[in-house]
Amino acid sequence: MKNSITKLFNIQYPIIQAGMVWNSGWRLASAVSNAGGLGLIGAGSMYPDVLREHIQKCKKATKKPFGVNVPMLYPNIEEIMKIIVEEGVKIVFTSAGNPKTWTSFLHEKGITVVHVVSSVAFALKSELAGVDAVVAEGFEAGGHNGREETTTFTLIPMVKEKLKIPLIAAGGIATGRGMLAAMVLGADGVQIGSRFVASIESSAHINFKEKVVNTQDGDTLLTLKELAPVRLIKNKFFNELQDLYKQCPTAEQLKEKLGRSRAKKGMFEGDLEEGELEIGQIAGLIHEIKPAADIINEIVAEFNEAKKSFC
Repeated sequence: MKNSITKLFNIQYPIIQAGMVWNSGWRLASAVSNAGGLGLIGAGSMYPDVLREHIQKCKKATKKPFGVNVPMLYPNIEEIMKIIVEEGVKIVFTSAGNPKTWTSFLHEKGITVVHVVSSVAFALKSELAGVDAVVAEGFEAGGHNGREETTTFTLIPMVKEKLKIPLIAAGGIATGRGMLAAMVLGADGVQIGSRFVASIESSAHINFKEKVVNTQDGDTLLTLKELAPVRLIKNKFFNELQDLYKQCPTAEQLKEKLGRSRAKKGMFEGDLEEGELEIGQIAGLIHEIKPAADIINEIVAEFNEAKKSFC
């Protein structure tokens, strides 16, 4: 399954595990990399010293390539980038910010840079900034999302039409058939988040993993577009948020309701009532918690079988 993405990252399969907050520690990243994909450590939920620890443990757990996902809106960004360079990380996925800010700096250090976008305009901006590849993430995705509400299978061919650099599809992909469909539409690889949340190695709380397995179609919704759009499983906090919307709240009132550490409370600490439960629409197809290697192997086997069926 060799192509521009496997060559870019020196991996076996063009499958990237998303760098998700509170879910993507060194155990998951190393397991995915060892299974032939590209594992990413999610720096967004880590203090700098914690990130350094995860990078060091990941290097001991795998000799294969892995990377770090860095949401640029988070604090301590300068210290995070310094640690990435000091620890010899060779692949960085940036998101939630201007790709021009760090791409040249990282390239100077010999680091491959990929930027996550939700529109054609931002994909072209990223290409102009000099990134090595782009992740185009559709509206189906879990966690923080684009305001445009463009679905993955609409976004991918529109980005492919304009882009010259490699393209990775994300949002609503958890199976080999989904991977094949994305690649038929022009993607060179896929980034998968939600499916790896429900893995043995995910750092998410077991309560959250089990909630994901039991999630059905229609159980998630995008909200908080006035702050930062986020797709959540409907729970007590979500319902209280919708009641607040009936009162036409200000952004400040929404911030007050959101408070601090909602995502940590829900995904990492397992509070299914008061926490933010971030997951994609594809959760309705996730029925079992499995080792990451099994997930990779199943996706690849289904991809190959589906490809034979339709070719």
